[in-house]
Amino acid sequence: MNLRLNTLAQMVDQDARVADIGTDHAYLPIALVQSGKIDYAIASDIAQGPLANAQEDITQAGLEQQIEVRLGAGLETITHEDRIDTVVIAGMGGKLMTEILNSAWQNGFQFPTLVLEPNVGEPGVRKWLVDHSYQIEAEDLIAEAGHTYELIKAVRVPAPVKLNDAEIFFGPLILKAKNPVFYQKWRGQLAYHQKLLVNLNKAKNKDTEHIEQIEHEITMIKEELDDQG
Repeated sequence: MNLRLNTLAQMVDQDARVADIGTDHAYLPIALVQSGKIDYAIASDIAQGPLANAQEDITQAGLEQQIEVRLGAGLETITHEDRIDTVVIAGMGGKLMTEILNSAWQNGFQFPTLVLEPNVGEPGVRKWLVDHSYQIEAEDLIAEAGHTYELIKAVRVPAPVKLNDAEIFFGPLILKAKNPVFYQKWRGQLAYHQKLLVNLNKAKNKDTEHIEQIEHEITMIKEELDDQG
């Protein structure tokens, strides 16, 4: 497995019952079972092609008894009888991720642990977690193959844990750690935001709300980069 999947695997608790949503090749559940970390997982995907790949890889690994393959959208493939306590959703946009979680929530599914890797829209995912009484227990910011990835492990708690704007935007634990990837990512994002702001200000019909949001984000990014001197 690559660094991204290995880091996700580390966030899964020992003996968890896992649903890997958007599983693709089922690399993650296969690795988790093979390592002895878990003994049951559901590998779920909305597309027949990736699911066929997953089934083939599971069969080759001899794990058909421990990893079930299910075809369907989001968390619709999961039942209460499955007793899933950990949901992994990785490699999709934050908006789609929160839509999947919302849909399950409205159908009475409140999973104790979520392991998430949105590839865009990370602040929206953190806001959803806060709004639904999840506490971010672990976070990592990694770089691999020219991309950066924010990985989030959240657990359900009795009362909401408030996060400020910067913590929602960057990630509370990512902000504390500020590893080298943090500076690499946000220097690039600062340049992108500044260019975007110029273009927004050039528009005939200015979107003042969007402009103010980008200005606010530029201020936050500069503040966090300033401590590197």
